[in-house]
Amino acid sequence: MLTSYPETSESLASDSSPPTDISCHQRLADLKSQLCVPPSICFPSRRHSFIFMIDRALNFGAGPSALPEAVLQEATKGLLNFQDTGLGIAEISHRSQEFTKFLEGVEEDIRDLLNVTKETHHVLFTQGGGSTQFSAVVLNMLARHHLLHPHLKPEERMMDYVLTGSWSKKAMEEAKRLGGGTVNVIADARTSSDDGKSFDNIPARNSYKDEFSKNPALIYYCANETVDGVEFNDDLDSDTSFPFDALPDDAPLVGDYSSSFMSRPIPHLEKHAVIYAGAQKNLGPAGLTILIVRKKDFNNEVNLDQAAQYGAIPIPLCLSYKTLIDHKSLYNTPPVLPIYISGLVLKRMKQQTEENGMKGLDYYARCTNSKAAKLYAALKEGQARGVFKGKVREGSASKMNIVFDVVGDGKTAKFITGAEQRRMKGIKGHRSVGGVRVSLYNAVTEQEVDLFVQYMKYFINENSKQ
Repeated sequence: MLTSYPETSESLASDSSPPTDISCHQRLADLKSQLCVPPSICFPSRRHSFIFMIDRALNFGAGPSALPEAVLQEATKGLLNFQDTGLGIAEISHRSQEFTKFLEGVEEDIRDLLNVTKETHHVLFTQGGGSTQFSAVVLNMLARHHLLHPHLKPEERMMDYVLTGSWSKKAMEEAKRLGGGTVNVIADARTSSDDGKSFDNIPARNSYKDEFSKNPALIYYCANETVDGVEFNDDLDSDTSFPFDALPDDAPLVGDYSSSFMSRPIPHLEKHAVIYAGAQKNLGPAGLTILIVRKKDFNNEVNLDQAAQYGAIPIPLCLSYKTLIDHKSLYNTPPVLPIYISGLVLKRMKQQTEENGMKGLDYYARCTNSKAAKLYAALKEGQARGVFKGKVREGSASKMNIVFDVVGDGKTAKFITGAEQRRMKGIKGHRSVGGVRVSLYNAVTEQEVDLFVQYMKYFINENSKQ
C-alpha cells in the first residue's frame, strides 16, 4: 500500500521546512518496492535498481523528462563498454559495425511500435530538436513545392498553419521569417478563448477558416502543446480531433509530435508527409530528433537542390531531408549517446508491451489515459473546493502536460515548494504562462502519479475553506 500523506499539518513537517531524511526515504522506498521493472537479461533486477537509485527524485518536468531507472542502469554499462568493444558508447565511431547495427535496431523498434511501413515512410535521426524542424520543414516542403509548381509566385505558395499554442505559433512565425511563401492561418485557438488571446482550447472542427488551401506547400499542426496543456483529441469522432477528413488529396501534412511521441498511436500516420519529434519527452535524452518522412514526397527522382533555380531558398545540407535519406542518417556524426539510450528505452517498451499481451503502443496509451484520469480527478476536486483552477477547456486538455493555477496570493509558490520538499521536481509552469504544469511522460509510473495525487489532496484539505 502506498504511503499516504497525513491529513493534518501537525503530523507532517511544515511547508516551510523540508521533510526529514527518514520520511523522504521511506516514501521513496515504499514507491520503489512497487515499481514495475520487467524481468530481462538486458536490465538489472528491481532490487539492484532500487539500491542504486534510492535517492532519485520524482521527475514531473516537461523535458528533459524522466527516464526509466532500469534503462539508466543499463546505460552505465554501455558508457564504459559498448557491446564488448572495449570502448564506451560516447567514444565509439558512429560508422562502426556495432553502432550502425544498433541504429538499424532502433529504427526497427520505432517501426514496430508505431506501425511505420518501409514501403511508405523513412525513419530518420538527426539533431536540433523541434525548433530546428520549424525551419527544416519550411525549406524542404517549399523546395518540393517549387519543383512541382515552378511558375507560382511566392504569394501563391500557401503554407497552412493551425495555431493551438506556443509551439505552433513559433513554427508559424519561423515560416513567416523565412519567406518564400504565404502563411495561411487556417485556425487560431485564441479567437475562441474567453480573453481572445489565450491558447486554452483546440479549435472545433467546424471553426476552420473555409477550407485548407487547394494546393499548399505544407499543412502544419502540433499534436500536443507542451506549454499550454492542450492537445488534439485521440477520438477521431470528437469535435476537438484534427480534421483529417477535410484534407485535400495527398496533402503535405506535417505533424509536430514532440511531446506525445511514442505515448500512443499516431492517427492516420499514413497521411503525413513529415512527422517529427524530439526524443527528450517520452523516449530519451535531449539531443535526438526523430523524423518520419513519406517516401513518395522525397523519392530518388526528387532533387531538392534543383529547386533553387526556380527561386526556392537553398537548403543547408544538414537540414535537407534528402541528405538524411541518402546517407541513412549518417551524413555527419549523429547524436550517438541519445540514440543509444533511446534504443534501450524502446527495447524496454517492447518488453512491457509483450508482457501485457498487447501490440504497438496500446499498452502505453492505456497507461497514459489512466495516469491522466487520476490527476484530472484530483484537479476537479480541487476546483470544486476553491483551491485549484483549471486553465484548459474540457475536451481539449492534454494527457501529457496538465496545467492549472493555485488560487490565492502566494499559493502557487507554496504548492510548488511543498512538492519540492517531497522530492517531486519540475512542476513549475512555463515562464510564459506561469502556474503549475505536471508532465506525465511514459517513464512517470502510475505509482508516482498516485503519490502526486495524494499530495494534491493533502494540499486541498489544508487550504480549502469548504
